[in-house]
Amino acid sequence: MAKTRKLTLACPECGSRLLVDQATGEVLSHRPPGSRSGGGKSFESLLDDLDRGRAEAEEVFAREVAAIEDRDRLLEEKFRAAMENAGDLDTDEPPPRPFDYD
Repeated sequence: MAKTRKLTLACPECGSRLLVDQATGEVLSHRPPGSRSGGGKSFESLLDDLDRGRAEAEEVFAREVAAIEDRDRLLEEKFRAAMENAGDLDTDEPPPRPFDYD
């Protein structure tokens, strides 16, 4: 199996970096001009973004927990109302059979 060779080229127009397969001429990757591997952000700004994302995730989690608790309360109220209505309907008579209606 032949070893593939890769060439790194700089675009004369825009200054971007291209990684090209020498055998096929296919562009393997493209890096815009002025970009670094870290995206150009400082470590402090990345930490701030991480803290912001963590705070947002905690806020969303707290909202969902509150929604679940509220949903449980509503379901419990509906269940109790249904039980009260079912108590009014409680009779010793069996339900009518469908073929008795004829």
